[in-house]
Amino acid sequence: MEQESFCEGKNMALFEEEMDSNPMVSSLLNKLANYTNLSQGVVEHEEHEEDGKRREVKSPRMGTFIGVYLPCLQNILGVILFLRLTWIVGAAGVLESFLIVFMCCTCTMLTAISMSAIATNGVVPAGGSYYMISRSLGPEFGGAVGLCFYLGTTFAGAMYILGTIEIFLTYISPSAAIIQAETAEGEAAAMLHNMRVYGTCTLVLMAMVVFVGVKYVNKLALVFLACVVLSILAIYAGVIKTAFDPPDVPVCLLGNRTLSRRGFDLCAKVHTANNGTMPTALWRLFCNNSMSSASCDEYFAQNNVTEIQGIPGVASGVLLDNLWSTYADKGAFVERKGMPSVPVPEESRASGLPYVLTDIMTYFTMLVGIYFPSVTGIMAGSNRSGDLRDAQKSIPTGTILAIVTTSFIYLSCIVLFGACIEGVILRDKFGEALQGKLVIGMLAWPSPWVIVIGSFFSTCGAGLQSLTGAPRLLQAIARDGIIPFLQVFGHGKANGEPTWALLLTALICETGILIASLDSVAPILSMFFLMCYMFVNLACAVQTLLRTPNWRPRFRYYHWALSFLGMSLCLALMFICSWYYALFAMLIAGCIYKYIEYRGAEKEWGDGIRGLSLNAARYALLRVEHGPPHTKNWRPQVLVMLNLDEEQRVKHPRLLSLTTQLKAGKGLTIVGSVLEGTYLDKHAEAQRAEENIRSLMGTERTKGFCQLVVSSNLRDGMSHLIQSAGLGGMRHNTVLMAWPGSWKQEDNTSSWKNFVETVRDTTAAQQALLVAKNVDLFPQNQERFSDGDIDVWWVVHDGGLLMLLPFLLRQHKVWRKCRMRIFTVAQVDDNSIQMKKDLQVFLYHLRISAEVEVVEMVENDISAFTYEKTLMMEQRSQMLKQMQLSKTEQEREAQLIHDRNTAAHSVVATRTQAPSTPDKVQMTWTKEKLIAEKYKNKEPGVSGFKDLFSLKPNQSNVRRMHTAVKLNGVVLSKSQGAQLVLLNMPGPPKNRQGDENYMEFLEVLTEGLDRVLLVRGSGREVVTIYS
Repeated sequence: MEQESFCEGKNMALFEEEMDSNPMVSSLLNKLANYTNLSQGVVEHEEHEEDGKRREVKSPRMGTFIGVYLPCLQNILGVILFLRLTWIVGAAGVLESFLIVFMCCTCTMLTAISMSAIATNGVVPAGGSYYMISRSLGPEFGGAVGLCFYLGTTFAGAMYILGTIEIFLTYISPSAAIIQAETAEGEAAAMLHNMRVYGTCTLVLMAMVVFVGVKYVNKLALVFLACVVLSILAIYAGVIKTAFDPPDVPVCLLGNRTLSRRGFDLCAKVHTANNGTMPTALWRLFCNNSMSSASCDEYFAQNNVTEIQGIPGVASGVLLDNLWSTYADKGAFVERKGMPSVPVPEESRASGLPYVLTDIMTYFTMLVGIYFPSVTGIMAGSNRSGDLRDAQKSIPTGTILAIVTTSFIYLSCIVLFGACIEGVILRDKFGEALQGKLVIGMLAWPSPWVIVIGSFFSTCGAGLQSLTGAPRLLQAIARDGIIPFLQVFGHGKANGEPTWALLLTALICETGILIASLDSVAPILSMFFLMCYMFVNLACAVQTLLRTPNWRPRFRYYHWALSFLGMSLCLALMFICSWYYALFAMLIAGCIYKYIEYRGAEKEWGDGIRGLSLNAARYALLRVEHGPPHTKNWRPQVLVMLNLDEEQRVKHPRLLSLTTQLKAGKGLTIVGSVLEGTYLDKHAEAQRAEENIRSLMGTERTKGFCQLVVSSNLRDGMSHLIQSAGLGGMRHNTVLMAWPGSWKQEDNTSSWKNFVETVRDTTAAQQALLVAKNVDLFPQNQERFSDGDIDVWWVVHDGGLLMLLPFLLRQHKVWRKCRMRIFTVAQVDDNSIQMKKDLQVFLYHLRISAEVEVVEMVENDISAFTYEKTLMMEQRSQMLKQMQLSKTEQEREAQLIHDRNTAAHSVVATRTQAPSTPDKVQMTWTKEKLIAEKYKNKEPGVSGFKDLFSLKPNQSNVRRMHTAVKLNGVVLSKSQGAQLVLLNMPGPPKNRQGDENYMEFLEVLTEGLDRVLLVRGSGREVVTIYS
């Protein structure tokens, strides 16, 4: 038994002090069935940085009515009211139209409440909605939503221009069309081409007006506003008039189908003339000639022609017929319910027949998308925040009053249109049954032209305002500097007019005009506005829930639940309108968000998302238990010990490269360093050092924290870092440091002493230790190994960290193509074949793929080389303790001993003689030197020096050196060509007298290897075979 333990001790003497706590691999593999793990907590982390800047505010001028209420009114009441609201009522019915309008108005009202809370929480400078969102949600969200709002405003400009051209070409001057249709089927395409031509010309004209000067736009604003107000009043006046004197608006029906009155006047098949009946113009449209025997369209022959009143009036009871929806497919007949109709077999719809057909397929969700732009414009007041006398009072009051007013107008108009106008006329989008007149115009009093001209000028003015506002919004985003590629658009004319931004706005607007259909453009800008409103609600909800000390709005009538409801409604409306447009808009916003996060300038605006991160981090830290995490959640939380030079630059940058390559396991990274001195004296140097480290971390893409300690000495500073780095349960469990390459220089004894004491500190703190030797040879993050091995030498089991590290490294691109090989050492009495099988099973259960090899350490006598190397090590140590050599002599002595060691190692294979005795050792001291030292050190030192020649090597040291030499020889034979060697790191001796010898053992153990990572586990399991 004693012999067995002696053999084991002699082979593995270097690790003998580890045996109690860390078993040999052979022992571990025999107990695979008992492999267990511990159950503890999990770790999360959020980071937060702090630094705030504020902006100045302009001098105020306007009040609530002029500055907020009227601009909001003018922006909200627009093109959709005049051109599409009657058609929406006809298709969806009064009830569903009411629901559409109510949903959209509720959405804007909730958004206005949230916006009012944000706007009254401090001074809102010029910049309006963009400023509010970005300062509340941070630069990433602010930039993304700001650009969405910009795109929405730009497309709104396109929509208004298209509305203007539609009114002009359809209702004012149809003869002005440049492209004429040759057939009835080509009319729609010709109309789109005309819209594109006229729309582009109008856009150029408007852009020139905006470029020349915004003051002209502002002067015309009152005219445009008057047009809107007069138009609304004309509608209400017309509705009142229909109660006692309905207008004469005849509509011609064939059976139950509505006829377009563009090609005929008389609504009859024949008429009496010269005591006889003559076919009418309508007859000639349906029959091949004017004779009574002519062959006619079958439906025309079977059904009668009737004429009804298109606007029977508010007292007619037509409201009940219009309550329910009448959705139709594209190209369907516009039919009147309740009219007698003789059906005919499925016919081929002959071209040229004067039926009113639906131009697009209608359904509820599509109508929501088309209608929503008519409730946008609630930001008009906040966009003028810089010009208001008291923005904190005016914005909430004016905006909410404007929304209440416009909501009443829209909801009442829906009911009144349904009560006054016949359903077939409501569904006739372009007024074909009314000889091409505007439906809403026929209702108005005193003349249809009030509405036509009023809507023309109001849409024209809205387009101009969009082209004025959008470039300024883009300029504000560009000047914030959060999106680098937009910075060119921050420049403009000498007076600050955004020339380049106007050019980009015009180009984007042109894409909307090329779409040419108002019904296609409306859902696009609905998406962008809805996304903007959604984030306004989110900003208010976040700020309210966080209860940040700075959140003190003057506007009191808000609640986080209302904001959350508004946000949910916006999101729902986005997907109701068009799910694919919604996903596309979110993708654009997401891309902008990630771009700003990745490339954008660092901004700290004291925003809610930063506050949310802080709260989440605090919550997560409090949840994280102080004990070690469950084995499945274990990952290296690394404290990287960096050394700095005299200029506070990092000596071994590759150490951070290695850290980044290890971080496939995620987790925490703390980059620590120690400055020697007092904090008061070294404060500036500490800041400079921290900046250098952060800069290097950015270059190496190391995600983590920097912690710099100023201490009276390096030893204490490193100990403080190991003890106190981290926060709560979010602490490091692994220390990574570089091997002290200069430890043999006798003027640098503190380096190896600090190193050994750090090893002891990590052991006491139950933390793992990784020591990178030849760290400057380690690869950078840009390098790629196309081939090679990562060799793991598994001597003792101290938690499985040796298994985990290569797996983590191979997740990184640098090491991905390297193979993993595991070597373990078998003793004389071990069954190496069984060990290999057990190890393969173990790795299979760990889900780690690696080649396995068991290396047999054959028992043999301690070689002469080992004995001599140990003796020289001890002699050198004793000499340098006893003699006060000068610095140059110390360096020369160290070099001579190093040269001798190197030469001795090269002839180790030829040495077979018995161990050298002390008197045969060739010393490097000359006789002259000894005499000089005798006189220098006087008598007391002579006896000590004589003892040097009678020194016998310590048997424990001999055995340890034997282990180091043998293991080094085996590792070199197998792994000299490996890209990386991971090796168990033996612990320091319990007796501190042998610390220098310990360094020598480690040096011998790793001699001849390029890249070595010495690994010392914490003793707790870090890998598990269980799920």
